[in-house]
Amino acid sequence: MIAPFRKAAAATVIGAAVVLAGCSLLSTPDPVQLYRFGSLPEAATNASTMAEPVAVALRRVEFPEASKGDRILGVTGAEAAYIAGARWVSPAEILFNDAVESAFASRPDQVRLLGRREPGVSTRVLSLDVTTFEARYAAPGVAPDAVITVRARMTILPERSVVNERTFTVVQPSGQNRVSAIVTAFDIATRDLNSQIVDWTATATGPAAPAR
Repeated sequence: MIAPFRKAAAATVIGAAVVLAGCSLLSTPDPVQLYRFGSLPEAATNASTMAEPVAVALRRVEFPEASKGDRILGVTGAEAAYIAGARWVSPAEILFNDAVESAFASRPDQVRLLGRREPGVSTRVLSLDVTTFEARYAAPGVAPDAVITVRARMTILPERSVVNERTFTVVQPSGQNRVSAIVTAFDIATRDLNSQIVDWTATATGPAAPAR
């Protein structure tokens, strides 16, 4: 359960928690509430009637510099700042990588994700580059959208040739300009996007498809 937003932090993210037009360092840090996104692995699917799942090795997920770490990035037009009074419980890139692995773990009938220390070599390698991971405001003070964009590439070894590539984007409205609502939007967007990635990975080992 997401902890309630602290009154001391502000009633809204924009206007009190953080002003995206600029921010200044405080001599005394305000209390910080920790949040997380991404679901825990679900029970494995009974795939007794399914074909052998595709074995894929996952490279470390790449993240944009501004969204790395435990701070939550907010953007309004060309202006950006980190939301005050709230941080991810772990660096965003780690939480996202865990969420990706959880999504594959819940769908073993389609794709078998090989662990980094697992014996054996896969001829298929999945690369995920997160290019956008931000709370995007249409205007100061309004409820933002959680926006996540990921570029996925399927590489075949030993040729190291990219046989399929696609860009995924999910925009999830938060509904309210509050930290708890924004975190929920990130959680929903992450689950939606990772589900799409699993579906695509199961069929992305053939001839290259046009980039989207």
